[in-house]
Amino acid sequence: MSRKKISTTVYITPEQNERLHLLHDRTKVPVAVYIREGIDLVLKRYEHALPGQMNLGEGTSSSPRTKNS
Repeated sequence: MSRKKISTTVYITPEQNERLHLLHDRTKVPVAVYIREGIDLVLKRYEHALPGQMNLGEGTSSSPRTKNS
């Protein structure tokens, strides 16, 4: 990821911190990389709740999605 990054603060549990650092020790991948990957997974999972255009591969019907569908 070569784009400019911004600094932010997140609070994690001691157990999350310990496991992330164990993972880092074994893989030598920076903890920040794992945190960014986790954020990407959450954003992907909840992209339906974000504003924006529909992806080209999504749905073929011409009617808009309703809350109940």
